[in-house]
Amino acid sequence: MSVNSGQTYGQHLPDQVEKISGLYDAQLELLADVRDLHRERAALERDYAAKLQLLAKKAADKKAKKMQALVLGNEPTKAWDESTLHKSTLDKAYTQIITAMTDASQDHVNLADALNDKVIEPLKATERKHEESKKKETQYYQKLLSDRDRVYSDRMKSKQKYDEECQEVEAYRQKQERSADDRHAERAARQYEQQQVDMLNSKNSYLISIAVANKVKSKFYAEDLPALEDEFQDLQSRLLTSFVEILKQAQDIQLKNLDALRSHLTATEAALDAVSPQADQDLFIDYNVAPFAPPPDWTFEPSSVHYDHGDMSVEPAPKVYLQNRLSRCRAKIEELDVVLTSKRREAEQLKKLVAAYSSDATLGNVTEVLDNYLDAQHELTFYTTSGVVLSAESETISAALQGDEGAQSPHSFKSSSFSIPTTCAYCKSSIWGLSKQGKTCKACGISVHSKCELKIPADCTGTRHHGRGHGASDSVSSISRSSSVISRGESLAPSTTSSVEASTPTPSSFAHTAHVADEQGPAARVLFDFSPTSPFELAVSAESIVHVLEEDDGSGWVKVADESGAKGLVPASYIEVADTTPAPNSSTSSLSSGAHQTSGEYVRGLYAYKAQGPDEIDVEEGKLIRLTEGPNGGRNYADGWWEGLDASGKKGIFPSNYVEAA
Repeated sequence: MSVNSGQTYGQHLPDQVEKISGLYDAQLELLADVRDLHRERAALERDYAAKLQLLAKKAADKKAKKMQALVLGNEPTKAWDESTLHKSTLDKAYTQIITAMTDASQDHVNLADALNDKVIEPLKATERKHEESKKKETQYYQKLLSDRDRVYSDRMKSKQKYDEECQEVEAYRQKQERSADDRHAERAARQYEQQQVDMLNSKNSYLISIAVANKVKSKFYAEDLPALEDEFQDLQSRLLTSFVEILKQAQDIQLKNLDALRSHLTATEAALDAVSPQADQDLFIDYNVAPFAPPPDWTFEPSSVHYDHGDMSVEPAPKVYLQNRLSRCRAKIEELDVVLTSKRREAEQLKKLVAAYSSDATLGNVTEVLDNYLDAQHELTFYTTSGVVLSAESETISAALQGDEGAQSPHSFKSSSFSIPTTCAYCKSSIWGLSKQGKTCKACGISVHSKCELKIPADCTGTRHHGRGHGASDSVSSISRSSSVISRGESLAPSTTSSVEASTPTPSSFAHTAHVADEQGPAARVLFDFSPTSPFELAVSAESIVHVLEEDDGSGWVKVADESGAKGLVPASYIEVADTTPAPNSSTSSLSSGAHQTSGEYVRGLYAYKAQGPDEIDVEEGKLIRLTEGPNGGRNYADGWWEGLDASGKKGIFPSNYVEAA
């Protein structure tokens, strides 16, 4: 039976995941029906032909009720009749099975036992496995929708922020007119000018969010949805292939035990051999084709209270913000490219394994390898979505700047606490607080508010001045906060804009390890439970204690580490910074003292894996690795990564799907 050699769902059925999922449900129901059919038949075989005839009638009734959904779906878009259903190879095979059962007149216990061991149980296992696969695909689809809708929501938030800033501009303008002869006129003029800059910055963020939303939308409908539908199609093909193979096994059993039924069973086997998932899928596609057009792109919408155009603002103050944002975006793209290359290589290797296992059943269970491939492909999809977001932002800003990218000496800001009032080098107001309320450049020593970080020109002198900070260009002004989708992408990069000091990340560096961070920030109490929705987020429970690693940069997200050392993003409103810093976590010393303790458990390499970082070890096919022990060692190290000692005694981590229990 051929798999996906003709038409594909992704190409011919755009945005019809629900219909395709309904077809998958119908196929799984068929699997359950056939399993029930054989189980009941095994019992009826002991009572001979009378009860077998009753079962055949029941199966025919079920078939009559469900064959439309199985062949054409629940809501076909094209007129059909009974002859249409008979075009299905699956319908013909199922009809032949029922006919063979109707013609059968006797049986014995050995046949019943063989049917139970070699047909009923394998069908049950296949049904359960494919139900799990469908559940994963459905969850993946919901996650794609959630991520797409989150980007759409960010665009709406940017629009709302822009409208609010426009209203503020109008309010300050009126205030300036009223205070024209007042002694506060100069102050009112400054406020009005500052508010205009804020409005322009909000406008730029809004335009960026539009570009990002359009890019994500295009990728969603042109890449993600077709790929998901093709995955459904491939799973359906494999389901039907496994289904046919099990039923062929049932026919072999009956041929060996009942020569009298040979003519009927031979006809059934021929019908099963004729089952073609691709032919049935082509029939399903033909009767479910519907008009489709992707949603139109978003465009700039001026505020109702302020007339404006759809061009990016490149006045001096907003331009600095754009230049800094572009620099940070490019640094993230460079890091992400390394990860994407690794993930693509991993997906390609697993794809080759799927092909090898599919062509040679003696290699092992292809379903497990296929699951690993799909997981890797899904993870790669989310990383590529991050790349689309970053590329859209970079292209939008670069087009606006037209080559004027400003100074190329970015500041190396680090979160700082200020025990005495310190003047912000940008806005000239005071920075005050013991919970890292601002940031200080490690090179030149200037200090700014966290919100002012991107407003400072990238003209670091590398030489410290007297005092806590020094002045910045007067042409630079404040800017609105970045959208949450960009801030969440920043978890790929080290702190702030200092990409020079960051080492090249390896695939293992993106695993959620349970090790304690070397540098803990201030302690904070979690106010509400939070469940992660992306690989960059961290699950936390209410009333637990976490350590803040990176302050809120305006995105509404904070990077924290929990008591076990796991790190990730949580909403800033979900935590409350404590007044005092708790005592150091005792788990740090326990980790170091038991670093080379082993559990005595060994695993054997299934595939060769070359270490891609100093914290990893090689996996050699057939070689043993001894797992370490402890709450953060061995199988407990991270999701998808285990820790162990190789034959030379070197300690490191390795991908868990490359080994098996010894």
